[in-house]
Amino acid sequence: MDDTPLSRRSFLKHSLLAVGSLGLLAGMGGAYGIFGEPNWIQTTTVKLSYKRYPASFAGMRIVQFSDTHISKYSGLSHLTRLAQLLQRQEPDILVFTGDLFDSRQGEISDDVIPILSQLQAAHGKFAVLGNHDLRMDAKRITDILEKSGFKVLVNENQRISRGEESIHIVGVDEMFHGNPDLPLALQGVERDEFALLLAHEPDFADLASKYAIDLQLSGHSHGGQIRIPFYGSVFTPDLGQKYSMGLYNFDGTEFHVYTNRGIGTTLLPIRFNCRPEITVFVLETNSI
Repeated sequence: MDDTPLSRRSFLKHSLLAVGSLGLLAGMGGAYGIFGEPNWIQTTTVKLSYKRYPASFAGMRIVQFSDTHISKYSGLSHLTRLAQLLQRQEPDILVFTGDLFDSRQGEISDDVIPILSQLQAAHGKFAVLGNHDLRMDAKRITDILEKSGFKVLVNENQRISRGEESIHIVGVDEMFHGNPDLPLALQGVERDEFALLLAHEPDFADLASKYAIDLQLSGHSHGGQIRIPFYGSVFTPDLGQKYSMGLYNFDGTEFHVYTNRGIGTTLLPIRFNCRPEITVFVLETNSI
């Protein structure tokens, strides 16, 4: 999940706790964390309202998935099933928040294009790249996503209109290997217009909250991937520690960040108490 040697050592250290704890939970099924939960995708619906959200967009379904980490542990059959589940959500807008392939256990392959191309969304498919994408080959992965029908946003935004009203999908570059530039990404967005930000690392929210952003969607952390009851996450990566899972609000503002738990795994092919996730956002106008 993270790129620093220190974090990998930290992961291995905490993994000893995970292994011991999973041993204590063996009565629940020893293979559950490897063969069970990683395939048990959860769909979460999040309803929010914003003053800047236009009334003509009310009820629009914005569907997020993240961190597929396609690898020898999570291959094309898993991606095909994911695509079917995503399409069942009937997305108006579909967003992917990075890490298509796993840089440790995967290889870049054009074989994903026919699967991702099947995904349909009435108002478009958008993506940003993650740290694994940039570590592997950002140009090639961008090409794969664009051939699959996604608009890859790198410090830029896309306007979506309904009648005379519009919203903006904003995307920033990845933080470890890229050069995120939020002011550049927001060029052309008026302060009274709703802005949805895609940023791979959730802790980018500390900066995003200072700008005219309404909702940030992120991934990266996998929700910790292994969560021990009464202890919590065994490991969360750098830039995914403050806002590691789920919805967070910021006092005195309407700004939220939502961190999707992702689909795949990395470092260890295990999920425990942290199911892979598709998130469906249904937004409304806050008239108060």
